[in-house]
Amino acid sequence: MGRNEVADNQEPFAIVLGCSDSRVPVEIIFDQGFGDLFVIRVAGNIVASSQVGSVEFAAARFRTRLVVVLGHSRCGAILATLEELQQPTDSQSKNLRSIVDRVRPSVEALLTTELRSDPKALVRQAVRANIRVSAGHLRCGSPVLEQLIQTDGLLVVGAEYSLETGVVDFFDGAPDAA
Repeated sequence: MGRNEVADNQEPFAIVLGCSDSRVPVEIIFDQGFGDLFVIRVAGNIVASSQVGSVEFAAARFRTRLVVVLGHSRCGAILATLEELQQPTDSQSKNLRSIVDRVRPSVEALLTTELRSDPKALVRQAVRANIRVSAGHLRCGSPVLEQLIQTDGLLVVGAEYSLETGVVDFFDGAPDAA
């Protein structure tokens, strides 16, 4: 569809909560056009009140029944969080710290494993852990979304986009995910 066809009405088939990284343009990745996706982008694909409200709005208003939490390899917000956890500083702005603080619970435990000595593997696992936590928060952190999941078939899934290959791997909550 073109811009003129969706100027008066939108019916997105999916809601995507993705990272604001410039290398992860959601509509291009999924080969979609105007009106197809309701996209929410924030560093680290974190879930805060405004993101939950945006998902609730789209799911309720447009009856969109698929939510994808889309993270990506080499995520800067994940890297910033891991760096802050390993070498804390006082120089982060309170706004950046709010992002780091949202990511922290999903990745902190990984630093106590053998992954600590393998930085690439640590980042890979941290990206996925953060996606799982964000998807879980949407599934279980909003009475509106919980109700839509139970009664209207809303599906919340997690996925990771590979900057290296261009492939999206659906791995959390997707019907075919292991």
